[in-house]
Amino acid sequence: MTRVANHCSMSVPPAFWEISVLSVISVFNQSALCSKIERVPPRNLLPNDHTYTPALVISYAAEIARMTRAKNTLDWSGGNMMKTHTCGELREKDAGITVSLAGWVNRRRDQGGLIFIDLRDRWGITQVVVDLEAAPDAHAIADSARNEFVLQVRGKVRIRPEGTANPDLATGDIDIVADEIRILNRSRTPPFYINRDEGALDEALRMRHRYLDLRREPMQENILLRHKTVKFIRDFLDAEDFIEVETPILFKTTPEGARDFLVPSRLQPGMFYALPQSPQQLKQLLMVGGFERYFQIARCFRDEDLRGDRQPEFTQLDLE
Repeated sequence: MTRVANHCSMSVPPAFWEISVLSVISVFNQSALCSKIERVPPRNLLPNDHTYTPALVISYAAEIARMTRAKNTLDWSGGNMMKTHTCGELREKDAGITVSLAGWVNRRRDQGGLIFIDLRDRWGITQVVVDLEAAPDAHAIADSARNEFVLQVRGKVRIRPEGTANPDLATGDIDIVADEIRILNRSRTPPFYINRDEGALDEALRMRHRYLDLRREPMQENILLRHKTVKFIRDFLDAEDFIEVETPILFKTTPEGARDFLVPSRLQPGMFYALPQSPQQLKQLLMVGGFERYFQIARCFRDEDLRGDRQPEFTQLDLE
């Protein structure tokens, strides 16, 4: 690493490394990750002889990574650490620790002196309890919160009272007694429910509000299933000694069963690239080139009429 750093510092202008170091320090200061670490005065720590090297940048980056891992010694007053845990992570063993969570309001129940908020992120749901007597300021904010508001919550994990556990939630044995709540973003009333499945939603409405549609549990499960499927394919084929090769998207037209999508070339007027309908010819080139046991998760483009299992752009597993 030292040899690389010294070599790079000879060929890169010193100002580049100065900017890099200042950028890293700026990230460190904005994070305010740990109460035991004071903010860094950037100019005081930079060398006076302008010997800015990659090693200096790497050392600050490593320090930030180390502080990020120390997530149980966070300084809430810094205000920049969004959360210490996910909303699907906490269990009975975590009782008694102070945490900060961030997520969407999935459901809110007002019982006067007590407000219950189900806080949601992509990992799950955690119940937050806000007591008017114990935390009046937090209670006032929780009173104004509505579904899909984005909240940041600080509080202590406790085991739920006997008989109140929720077996339907992975975090159902605990809740968070809130000390402080911040509204990070307000929300208008959504055009459809996020926290429950309404059955067959109007497709045009879903596409118009796609960012809301993606928050729904069925959509999250579908995307997670796709991720797991692709990961399984990659892991399995890698274990069988296959090689994943990514082939070009901008290519020449090839004889296939549908029309091509064309992309005009800016540098060569009147000429066009064709988006691949499949990587067939490139796969054959790889075989002739000696890359036996090849695969890729390939994007394909076909200008053809829609049907039940096909759209203009799709993904396929291609292997040989």
